[in-house]
Amino acid sequence: MSIISARDANQRFADILGKAAAGETITITKRGKPVATLAPYCPETAASPERQAAWDRLIARLEKGVPAPSGGWVWNRDELYDNEEGNPRGTPKGW
Repeated sequence: MSIISARDANQRFADILGKAAAGETITITKRGKPVATLAPYCPETAASPERQAAWDRLIARLEKGVPAPSGGWVWNRDELYDNEEGNPRGTPKGW
């Protein structure tokens, strides 16, 4: 496993991408702290039945709606981005 700064990773992206393709895992740091990992692609992990089942459960839960922390009001995936301020990252209506 290699460790490389974000600046060096940016400047040597083709090199580190080649290392990942050859099977090496690279940790990318920013100001000395790890922020990302570049790892070889593993199709078995990416499409595992367990991972797909987890995604299916998440999507089903979001379609059903999630109760607000204050209770009483439920927002769903579409309502999350339909808010009073018109800001997609603002507070949902009724919150």
